[in-house]
Amino acid sequence: MHKLPVELSAFHRRDLSLAGFLLHGRWPDSTLEWSQVLALAVRIAAVPGILATTTVFRAVDDKPAVGDSHAVGVMASAGPVLGDDAPAPGSLSQPCPPALFVLHPPSETTASLPEIDAAASGVVWLPGVPELGLEHRAAWVEAGADGTVTRLISALDVDPWQDPDLAVLAILTAA
Repeated sequence: MHKLPVELSAFHRRDLSLAGFLLHGRWPDSTLEWSQVLALAVRIAAVPGILATTTVFRAVDDKPAVGDSHAVGVMASAGPVLGDDAPAPGSLSQPCPPALFVLHPPSETTASLPEIDAAASGVVWLPGVPELGLEHRAAWVEAGADGTVTRLISALDVDPWQDPDLAVLAILTAA
């Protein structure tokens, strides 16, 4: 059986800052597909001026009210990680999102390769229910402004307290 592809498109606010991403075709159904979505999001965040500061994006498991009938969901900005507009602890707990991203712009990322002048990075966290045997999953991506992915790591059974970005996301989803 041929599956529809998972596709991603960015959308922005009036000031042209990144507001989120539309998911088209179907929802990612594996850690691998979520890491591919993250890689596209990080490549977009690596474009200078697109993302002003480290930002949290939340998956919304509702079909968006847009003209595109192939849009199946949204990864919407929940706000910056720090500052007055940052989401409060527990504010993303109801309902618990199927996925959360943290995207770091080039101004807040140290490139892992010396030949990369500017890189963006990010993590996607797929919260599980460890009490029921469903482990947390995550992926990390770094990409240069030219779109080159310089690092991609994915993991199962992650401990959110072992990574600062995952710890922030765990606090935001704690009930």
